[in-house]
Amino acid sequence: MKGTHLGELEEIALLIVASLFDNAYGVAIKAEIEQQANRKITISSVHNVLQRLQEKGFLESRFSEPTKERGGKRKLLFRVTTEGQNALENSKSLRQKLWDNIPNVAFNR
Repeated sequence: MKGTHLGELEEIALLIVASLFDNAYGVAIKAEIEQQANRKITISSVHNVLQRLQEKGFLESRFSEPTKERGGKRKLLFRVTTEGQNALENSKSLRQKLWDNIPNVAFNR
C-alpha cells in the first residue's frame, strides 16, 4: 500500500464516495465535489485522485451493469474500503483534536 496520509482532495473524494454509496462513479463524484466543496475540478483530476485512493487501498471499484442511457456502457463504481474508513476516521479525529486544542481567546479579536 502507498502512503496512508490523506491530502485534502483525497479526503473530500473519499467522503463523497461514501455519501454517494452505490452511485459513486467519476461524473457523479465530480459533480458532488463541485457542488459540496464549491470548487471546479476536471474529470481527469477526479480519475487521478480515485486511482491514488485505490493504490492506497482506500477504495475498491467494480463495473455496473450496462445501461441504455449510456449507450450500453457500464459505469465504474467506487466504494470505500475498511482501510479508507479508518483513514477518514483518523483524519476526523486529528482535526477534532487540533480544534479542541485552540484556546477560546485565539479567535477573539
